[in-house]
Amino acid sequence: MSGADGVRGTRGVSGADGARGADGGAVAVRRVPRPRADALRNRERLVTAAREMFVEFGPLVPYDEIARRAGVGNATLYRNFPERADLVHEVVLSLTARVAGLAERGAESVRAGGADAFDAVRDFVHGAADERVGALCPMLEAGFDHDHPDLVAERGRLEESVEDLLGLARAAGRLRPDVGAGDLLVGVSQLTRPLPGTGCAAFAPFVHRHLQLFLDGLEAPARSVLPGSAVTLEDLRRDA
Repeated sequence: MSGADGVRGTRGVSGADGARGADGGAVAVRRVPRPRADALRNRERLVTAAREMFVEFGPLVPYDEIARRAGVGNATLYRNFPERADLVHEVVLSLTARVAGLAERGAESVRAGGADAFDAVRDFVHGAADERVGALCPMLEAGFDHDHPDLVAERGRLEESVEDLLGLARAAGRLRPDVGAGDLLVGVSQLTRPLPGTGCAAFAPFVHRHLQLFLDGLEAPARSVLPGSAVTLEDLRRDA
């Protein structure tokens, strides 16, 4: 065989892998270059820095401050996210994926027998709060593309994972039967969003205390009858 990759008839095809077409002739398959590891790390640092600064100062924080927090140059920031909307999109996508991952790991722990089902719900709620979900809500207002395919897919993953976790707690008799994923996520969102006129730093010490009060209301047996029916995420989208 000739050629370093052992495929006949690929010499002289620059930047391509050899393959055979339907007629037996050689065709070129273009290689898609993978991002370098350092480029991926820089992108992750930018998204992390932006998430932190959006929480602290709001979505209009200066771009150069985000680059400084991430430890990269402005050129790197603009190369990855030419428009502010690109960066906001990536922050929301990353946050949604991280929160979905928390729910998935909680459900896995319950199924493996390593966690009480309601304790897993409790851990999920406090973990989601640490992601400052509610503090990022202002970014989701006018002009944000809620229907971008990436976000729709990640939102579906979040909904499925939270419903799964709650289903396990409900089946174990540890979650009151009249609450849904929408109830849970609205509670987390509202209780992690600073009150008007207060900053995140001043508000943060009280978040987990108030979440614990909220969680006490979710645990079975129920201490009261809730008006209406369990709220799903579909209900929230329909009312948006």
